[in-house]
Amino acid sequence: MKILEYYNYKPELLKEIPEEIFEKVKKIITDVKERGDKALLEYTEKFDGIKLSKDEIKVSLEEMKEAFESLSEDVKNSILNSINRIKKYQESLFPKPFKINTAEGVSISVRYTSIPSIGIYVPGGASPYISTVLMATIPAKVAKVKRCVITTPPKFSKEISAIAYMLQINEVYRIGGAQAIAALAYGTESIKKVEKIVGPGNVYVTAAKILVSKDVAIDMPAGPSELVIYAEDSEDYEWLAMDMMAQAEHDIRAKVILITPNIELANKIKEYLEDYEKELPSLSNALIILVKNREEAANLINEIAPEHLEIICKDDEFLNMIENAGAIFIGKYSPTAIGDYTAGSNHILPTMGWAKKSSPLSVLDFLKITEIIECTKEGLKSIGKDAIILAKIEKMKYHEKSISIRMMNNED
Repeated sequence: MKILEYYNYKPELLKEIPEEIFEKVKKIITDVKERGDKALLEYTEKFDGIKLSKDEIKVSLEEMKEAFESLSEDVKNSILNSINRIKKYQESLFPKPFKINTAEGVSISVRYTSIPSIGIYVPGGASPYISTVLMATIPAKVAKVKRCVITTPPKFSKEISAIAYMLQINEVYRIGGAQAIAALAYGTESIKKVEKIVGPGNVYVTAAKILVSKDVAIDMPAGPSELVIYAEDSEDYEWLAMDMMAQAEHDIRAKVILITPNIELANKIKEYLEDYEKELPSLSNALIILVKNREEAANLINEIAPEHLEIICKDDEFLNMIENAGAIFIGKYSPTAIGDYTAGSNHILPTMGWAKKSSPLSVLDFLKITEIIECTKEGLKSIGKDAIILAKIEKMKYHEKSISIRMMNNED
């Protein structure tokens, strides 16, 4: 772990996915497109070490119901409470229809409709990512998406099935990796294709999402988890160290950074975290950056554009200096971990600097806008001349005529 001065820190360039990974993933995608379920079953045995039959690809409703019934009441209540908070927040984001007049007799209104079908990728691994199911599915449900599909590696926990049952998802498939993304994008005998794919995954899943994005919509590329903490006071340093450890346990490649003007805080955090590097190897990549003032800190944070940002200072001035961050947690009682589960915010956030140009997953990602334009006779008369002039500049003869023929019949 290093302590660096502000001027010695150079933000890492975005690490591109190696070309050899794209080549491997291209072959998997092509194979799934050509051989369907047979390819899925072979890759599941090869990569996950599990031999499935075609009938076992889909998790049955009976299995999901049994998983739900096996949960304790405390677990059910905690999940339900989280569902309600996330739903409340997403409902508040749902846009309201409107209608405006852009000229006399000319109106534009908008209609919001949901994407017909989505695929949700839930990562596998040592931990059951039940929160990903909540964060990806609930915004889609609020948007009234008709068909929600989950794919997840076959060694998944009963809690994932249970939450799918609670959220009334009828399609859960025991398929992970790039092959799952290919199945969602192009369809197989067992898995019908979807219009959009969301959810985080490893580098192979991310490469697959990028490759299929010419044919199906995706949310965003997902990189290793990130946390930046800006703190000015050495009080409660153990809390901040624990926040860094919490983020570090996501992934061996997780990035955690403390930015502070306080050398005492920097030394305390460094000493505390070094005792845990064997347990959490990703802490060896942690950084502590010393700044002289808030301006340096804000410039650095806006350049990094972190997935998560914690701000621990005694006023709101610093918050107003931040433009680029996926989610911002204010004050010492707002740890990032609470946003991962029960605050109601979404934890599927832009990483790798994407917070400069994209947003957390929300109900808006599952909605389409249709513009509805209406001109009255008088309205066409009021805007038609301008349209004809512009059509002539672009040498669009029939654009001009389609308007002028109406204008001629519109003369008093």
